Amino acid sequence: MDSPLGIKERALAIATRLVAVLLVPIAFCRAPGRARFLACQWALGMRFPAEDLHGLAPETLTAFTHARAEAFWRDGQLIGLTSGHRDAAHQHRIFIEEVRRTGSVAAARRRVLPPEESGHVRGLALDVRPTEGARWLERHGGRYGLYRVYDNEWWHFEYRTVEPVRLPHPDAAARPSEHGAAYGLRPIHGHGSRHDEPRLDVVDDGRPPRYADPRTRP
Repeated sequence: MDSPLGIKERALAIATRLVAVLLVPIAFCRAPGRARFLACQWALGMRFPAEDLHGLAPETLTAFTHARAEAFWRDGQLIGLTSGHRDAAHQHRIFIEEVRRTGSVAAARRRVLPPEESGHVRGLALDVRPTEGARWLERHGGRYGLYRVYDNEWWHFEYRTVEPVRLPHPDAAARPSEHGAAYGLRPIHGHGSRHDEPRLDVVDDGRPPRYADPRTRP
């Protein structure tokens, strides 16, 4: 039996498609050759009002908006943006929050990268929803240069000119380094433990970490 949440999501999806169809004539008046494309973007903007496309690199923005227009009109699949571009200060705050949550830099880097390494800061990374939309993008996004890059982040895609090798988690591409020293973490003397060692009680359940603002998911 369908859950109330599932029923609500389907109802919203149906309503969004209906709105897009109704918007096509208006979009045609504005841009005859791009009416369906514009109507799709407007409808998805209403369905996902918190999404912010500003700051994405031009090639990323073009790839994402055209990919989700195809998903929408061809397969009836909605794709919304949870988080796109972040400035360096914002990314740094998210990273430090994850360090505090997990208890170590190493554990944090499996879910969030510091600003100098983050595709979000460069405007090349996208966190999308819902899961069905992410599945569509994983299957078809390569035609637009959009690829899922981490095994443990179903929601995270990046614009690439060449298909990348899928990594198990964000930290897998990092060079060996003293991660903790770069963020002011120091060894804890006694019992041989360190702040920058992974905690054994941290559970990676494959879900986006929970933050107060849903747009700040890494």
